[in-house]
Amino acid sequence: MKTNNKYTLRLSACALALILNPSHGIELFNGKVGNEHVKVSVGGYAKVDVRHVEGDIAYQDYWIGNFPGGEAIETSHTGFNVGESRLNMGVSIGEVSTFIEVDMYGGGGNEAVSNSTNLRLRHFFITYKNWSAGQNWSTFMPLHVIPESLDFGGPHVGEVFARQVQVRYTSGNWQFAIESPETIGDGDTDAPANAVGLTGVAADPDESTPDFVVRYNLDSQYGQYAFGSVIRLVDQGGVEEVTAAVNIAGKILLFAKDDLRFQLTAGKPGRYAAAGMTADVVEDPATQTLETESTLAYTVAYRHFWTETLRSTVFYGAAKTDILGRKRSHWAVNVIDTVAPRLDVGLEFGAYSINDDNIDSIDSNYIQASAKFAF
Repeated sequence: MKTNNKYTLRLSACALALILNPSHGIELFNGKVGNEHVKVSVGGYAKVDVRHVEGDIAYQDYWIGNFPGGEAIETSHTGFNVGESRLNMGVSIGEVSTFIEVDMYGGGGNEAVSNSTNLRLRHFFITYKNWSAGQNWSTFMPLHVIPESLDFGGPHVGEVFARQVQVRYTSGNWQFAIESPETIGDGDTDAPANAVGLTGVAADPDESTPDFVVRYNLDSQYGQYAFGSVIRLVDQGGVEEVTAAVNIAGKILLFAKDDLRFQLTAGKPGRYAAAGMTADVVEDPATQTLETESTLAYTVAYRHFWTETLRSTVFYGAAKTDILGRKRSHWAVNVIDTVAPRLDVGLEFGAYSINDDNIDSIDSNYIQASAKFAF
């Protein structure tokens, strides 16, 4: 009992000191518990967005690669939200650690009265030596090249973006992973595999083979680079095909603190690239047969520092598909300033455009103001 009381007092004192003097995250405890060395930390950020969208594409809190509403909708809408805000916690005991993170984009609530929202699980994984297992960013996704943006995630339409359960092994610059298989567009029920009581026809009868990802990371004095590939067995809706895609990404360090970021994805990434733009399996309008879709997606972003704290990013991301002829893009320019330790405020202006085959080109402009306090 005395040991527990001492532990609680040490934890509380450490937490108070770190809250009053925050650094990267808040370290609640770092010390011995019995014979084990234990570290506990919490972190996250609070982000407030005010966003106005004007044009022919329906309002969204942030753009991905989809077609909101499925048709042109004359739009003039202002939205307020804190959905991107998040909380995380890390615990390590000896050589084993775990990390969990949630944000506020879990749905629920309404804007009429409560404006409540459900939590959404983002990450929950275990790390031991060179191994990690659990829900994390896909190994195929190059996190270091995502532009600094106010729109949540930047130009999703030109990026690899996927988060899922996986088992990953890292050896030096190499990473190898098997990741959760999921095929979109096959017409199956597609109930989540983690549903309570999932059985019978509610379970997807296919998806027998995990996706395989290999990635090589290269760090140098000139920047960070990554070369990745994902190989999948698409065995749904009458289609059985091994598909592959590659991603080349880099963050080039320029003069002072400026940098240039880019990524290019080609092949048949399906759901991994241009989030929401295309299914893995589509019907060819010319032959009325099911085929796996090909996608070319790319993003380029330049960040310039005007002062030590004031900076701007201009970015452009785009993607196109082969069979369905979808062509979509997102550009923006912003200015962000760190006005106090860990407090950023900024303004961003940009547009999302859809120029798919067989429809008139449409777009919506947006302007967004944000404040973000990281802890």
